Amino acid sequence: MSEQSLSTAKDAELAQEGMEYTTPAEKKAVRLLDYTILPLMTMFYLLSFLDRANIGNARVAGLQKDLRLTDHQYQVAVTVTYVPYIASELPSNLLLRKVGPNLVMPSLLVIWGIIVTLQGTVSSYAGLVAARAFLGLVEGPMFPGIVLYLSGFYTRRELSLRIALFFSAASLSGAFSGLLAAAIQNMHGIGGKPGWAWIFILEGLFTVLVGVAAFFLVPSTPQESRFLSQEQKELIVRRLERDRPAISVLESFKVKEIFRSLSSPHVLICFVMFFANGTTLFGLALFLPSIVNQLGFKATTSQLISVGPFAAAFLVTLISSYLSDRYRSRAIPVVIIGLLAVIGFSIFLGTSHVHTAYGSLFLSVTGVYATAPLLSAWMANNSEPYYRRATSVAVGFIATNAGGILSTWRYPTKEGPRFKPATIMNLTFSIVIVVGSALNALYLHRRNRQKEEQREEILRPYGEKGDKEGENARIELGDRHPDFKYSL
Repeated sequence: MSEQSLSTAKDAELAQEGMEYTTPAEKKAVRLLDYTILPLMTMFYLLSFLDRANIGNARVAGLQKDLRLTDHQYQVAVTVTYVPYIASELPSNLLLRKVGPNLVMPSLLVIWGIIVTLQGTVSSYAGLVAARAFLGLVEGPMFPGIVLYLSGFYTRRELSLRIALFFSAASLSGAFSGLLAAAIQNMHGIGGKPGWAWIFILEGLFTVLVGVAAFFLVPSTPQESRFLSQEQKELIVRRLERDRPAISVLESFKVKEIFRSLSSPHVLICFVMFFANGTTLFGLALFLPSIVNQLGFKATTSQLISVGPFAAAFLVTLISSYLSDRYRSRAIPVVIIGLLAVIGFSIFLGTSHVHTAYGSLFLSVTGVYATAPLLSAWMANNSEPYYRRATSVAVGFIATNAGGILSTWRYPTKEGPRFKPATIMNLTFSIVIVVGSALNALYLHRRNRQKEEQREEILRPYGEKGDKEGENARIELGDRHPDFKYSL
């Protein structure tokens, strides 16, 4: 075996042992990434979720009444967002490296900010549907794009916490959305526009401004960061190669990587869990203000007290993801957090007391929101090489947003305030996530053992003629390579 091969094997062993930093300089370089990349990604996703979900706040502020929408028409307006949203996720992830995140992400922000602003001028059902459809088309690439983007800056062990840090913006957006809506709807009548229109206009204009600034702040790769020295850039690249040896190999796009992703059992199991999580998550994001409102609270009060469950979710999301990275475990945190959702939905379903029902939302919202970054990191951790990972991440979010479509039809006003069919569905899907994570962990543990036992047989077709064949094996096998250990 060559000296380079020995070095690679040693690096892989270090990565599997969970060695996070090998030098203080390396730790400092990673912290610089945290300070310069994560705040941007967090802001991007906060705006993405805020601009997509603020229609729920606008509904409480009078959107449905002013546009004379039936419940069915409102649900259609929400649903059409997700169809182009889903359609754009996989193509955009496959193109992200080619075009460059430094161009793609800021452009998306500017365009959808303009769309949200114009949404505040709609005066008919048709206009609202058109605006929501274009919004979905442009917003769709952002979430899977951020996950894929961060996986090119951080090791697998670090990814869950970093995803949680930007995904926690979803919880914050739920909290801020209520606070902002409560304040902005007081602008009712200014410029001859209703309060709900100002919610769209002001939030959309802010997104445009952030998008313009982002053109000067987002690097495509660690090597292009303006905030890292040349030595720090080299340190970041080396640690990524140590964690993912295939990342150092120049890979070209192959359609078969899409099918290899779609034929992986662990990707399919995660697909089901993503769908279940997306259904519950978007249902709560879009309808929580309405749920609280129908419990008997006034409109402004509903906007304000809907902040509490999202704030709790924010804290638990960060803590659970930190522990997940710290102890290198994905399945156990997903099971524990999933059980919170099971308990929350069970209480909401069984109680007849208004304040108990409201209190149960702290458990259900926390259980649903804190699960999402853990699942996202799990999916990204276990797919290699790049285009297989890009496909797996996109497929996960396709499932999430397909669940979003389902959720929009599960909260008709006439079934409030308990929404019994929707609550039973959410309870069932939370159980699916708990069971699915356990099954996925068992499967991945079995695959790790099989690859170790069958190492020679797996690598035999690639020979032992040097580094070139070793690189070919890493590219062709990807996560099926014996040296790649699945995260449990």
